[in-house]
Amino acid sequence: MEAVGVVTAVGPGLTDRKVGDIVAYAGNPMGSYAEEQILPASVAVPVAPAVDYKIAASVLLKGMTAYVLLHRCFKVEAGHTVLVHAAAGGVGSLLCQWAKALGATVIGTVSTEEKASQAAEDGCHHVIIYTKVDFVAKVNEITSGKGVNVVYDSVGRDTFQGSLACLMSRGYMVSFGQSSGGPDPVPLSDLAPKSLFLTRPSLMHYTATREELLQAAGEVFANIASGVLRVRVNHTYPLSDASRVHADLEARKTSGSIVLIPDS
Repeated sequence: MEAVGVVTAVGPGLTDRKVGDIVAYAGNPMGSYAEEQILPASVAVPVAPAVDYKIAASVLLKGMTAYVLLHRCFKVEAGHTVLVHAAAGGVGSLLCQWAKALGATVIGTVSTEEKASQAAEDGCHHVIIYTKVDFVAKVNEITSGKGVNVVYDSVGRDTFQGSLACLMSRGYMVSFGQSSGGPDPVPLSDLAPKSLFLTRPSLMHYTATREELLQAAGEVFANIASGVLRVRVNHTYPLSDASRVHADLEARKTSGSIVLIPDS
């Protein structure tokens, strides 16, 4: 569901894309494990010349997700304090870098010392290894009991209730994934003590129009070109080895982003 390529043909009536353009897409339609793909023109976005094509191929989906989370679901501004779970993950890494650049104080949770080092490199002012300490108590300590403005939670079941506890009054709980499983149903009354906001966003709803899509993609590429966002492409494989990529993923042999390169 994510690729970069060279336009080899365009349909009739198109004026803003031409043969030879470098374009990217992220989302539907599926089918990017291919040497050639037919795409609706409305989903193809131009790749800035300053952005390496492998970087672009590895980051658009995660990058637009980070943009939407930081600018649209909750608008992070200087002075805010944010909590990012899985801070060393693909989206988490971008959230930490971008939030720091926006002037926020960034608290990140990770599972290991190695991931803690990466999270610190990526802009976390405070890194919590949740396998060693209670992240709720640590956030309370870091914020002197005030809590955070927003939590970005891609973990789900294991962190959900703790995330709510970390929020300040009128804070925003942004649940955008569930790597540990879906959270239990939340009674509305759980939000009442601090007048909390809860959202479960989908990127596709925030890039539904061409204008929204170009805005999100443009922000991602601009921040990569300017150095605000650093993307780790740690592995490239030939497209013909796609099955090996999945085996290596399942065996936890990879880290960072992976890019498949067509054989021809």
